[in-house]
Amino acid sequence: MQNHFKLACKTFFLSCLMAIAIPTLAGEPSQSLININNASVEQLSELKGIGKAKAEAIVAYREAHGKFSSFEELSAVKGIGAATIEKNKALLAIE
Repeated sequence: MQNHFKLACKTFFLSCLMAIAIPTLAGEPSQSLININNASVEQLSELKGIGKAKAEAIVAYREAHGKFSSFEELSAVKGIGAATIEKNKALLAIE
């Protein structure tokens, strides 16, 4: 009887651990989406491969040319290439 209880406790513990670990291992983003049409320099700087200078360039481009109509349009900003866009697609939104 005591062995069954230990087995049940171990099974419960492992189930709880997996419920916590699997979403993390699956790479689900922990942050909310960043809308490239209204994000601040600080918000844009949180993206992979985007520092303050590139974030400022994105905002300047947006102010000069209007809202982005696609993620790919970000490549028109100096220093932003297809690889950077692809790395960040899961974190981006366009509204």
